[in-house]
Amino acid sequence: MIMSENNSDKKKPEIDLSNIKIKRAGRAGDCEQPHDGSRIRKVIGVMSGKGGVGKSLITSLLAVNMNAHGFKTAVLDADITGPSIPRAFGLSGQPKAVEDGMYPIKSRKGISVMSTNFLLSQETDPVIWRGPVIAGAVKQFWTDVIWGDIDFMFIDMPPGTGDVALTVFQSIPIDGIIVVTSPQELVSMIVEKAVKMAEKMNIPILGLVENMSYIDCPSCGERHSVFGESHIDEIAEKYGIKTITKIPFSSELAQLCDKGEIETFTQDNLHSMVKRLRNLQ
Repeated sequence: MIMSENNSDKKKPEIDLSNIKIKRAGRAGDCEQPHDGSRIRKVIGVMSGKGGVGKSLITSLLAVNMNAHGFKTAVLDADITGPSIPRAFGLSGQPKAVEDGMYPIKSRKGISVMSTNFLLSQETDPVIWRGPVIAGAVKQFWTDVIWGDIDFMFIDMPPGTGDVALTVFQSIPIDGIIVVTSPQELVSMIVEKAVKMAEKMNIPILGLVENMSYIDCPSCGERHSVFGESHIDEIAEKYGIKTITKIPFSSELAQLCDKGEIETFTQDNLHSMVKRLRNLQ
């Protein structure tokens, strides 16, 4: 085949992405309104630049910790195609539906949870939906669920900076986000995308959580960085983020999640992040 022109000689158009502004939802009329039966004081988004860093785990732990401090907490599971929140809390069944909405399912200690897994006939059924349908489901979890009186709602967002993250930021009045990462340099590079998205939409970044940061050897007590040296301090300094939490590997925590007993985890390894959230009051 003979090419009529050399594509390599064409000059690619330059696109300046730095000045693109995307409007964020506020507390006034420019966002979706929650159900009349919902009174939600603070909404915290939990996001990551990529999957596999333990974002849903951190979301669950934040809800458990704030609940332990006497706050009424809830988790909106916006990770529609990969919901894992119900498993961590040992929840199943279908939400109670009424004429004008539905109620979240309560955990053993009173944390309100809504997830697509509650709406499937089997929890292993795949959710094969296109982006707009997924975004619509997230909106409905906000507008059609009767959450009741909630001090802190944590939204477990899917990985990345795509449709759902944009829908949440533009439809729900987010008070701030917590970004979850792990020590690998590649992940640290990707997490900056999440940080930059929040900055572009003028959403406060409350802190960074580095999961799987290290492991303390049970035999010798020496600390090992399994995934290499941490880069979270560099990212925090670069973007002026003051609250940093590093979470170690914990076989106990993994086992509790598998058993649906995350609420029985007693280690206070999110102390600085919980303190930051309490200061939002």
